[in-house]
Amino acid sequence: MPGRIAVNEGTASRWRTATLTEIRRETPRAATFRFAVPDWSAHVPGQHLMVRLTAPDGYVAQRHYSIASAPDDPGHVELTLDRVADGEVSGWFHTVARPGDRVEMRGPLSGFFAWPGDRPALLLGAGSGVVPLMSMVRHHRSRGLTVPLRLLVSARGPEDLIYAREYGPETTPVFTRSAPPGMPVGRLTDRHLAPLLADPPPGGWEAYVCGSNSFAEHAAGLLVAAGQPVDRIRIERFG
Repeated sequence: MPGRIAVNEGTASRWRTATLTEIRRETPRAATFRFAVPDWSAHVPGQHLMVRLTAPDGYVAQRHYSIASAPDDPGHVELTLDRVADGEVSGWFHTVARPGDRVEMRGPLSGFFAWPGDRPALLLGAGSGVVPLMSMVRHHRSRGLTVPLRLLVSARGPEDLIYAREYGPETTPVFTRSAPPGMPVGRLTDRHLAPLLADPPPGGWEAYVCGSNSFAEHAAGLLVAAGQPVDRIRIERFG
């Protein structure tokens, strides 16, 4: 059974200075921040890193963020951040940060949620929980992988759908509050999973779930009820 991806502790423990090179608006609340990072070690999709900001008076704030970019982008890494109410770090990025600014980064970290592209992946994400899953989708595309991959992504409405311009036939959006004409409104349900789990690929799916606590519990429950083995479900949650 596939397990945790090994992490190079020596590399992951070293702080690097990253330079912000680009900011792309994704939704009214979320933006992607692209960094040039010297000697950045290629990550595995699903991993995260730690960002450290130091104020002129010496005050330090640190946060963990999932990596949004695919590994095939040497010397660069992208993060997609929601602006969190009263969030010190996300607030700085959304209101102060400009290209040319420098921050410190450490990683890549964690091997449990990583997907190297070697087995079928069923991805379920909500809100900014889609960020590490999009790294997997981008990896799948950039490498031209033929292993099956499917993404179910939940958002409140079309305006809240992060990466809306990038999704292809591998993705099914689920809108919980408002939807384009002709699309249903409601939570992720067993009907979204049934076609995928009723006819799984050879070897079955490795399921990756990322989102809020409530979404993670709901999605994992649907997977188990539909017959997905518990030990083939990986969960990353926030909030």
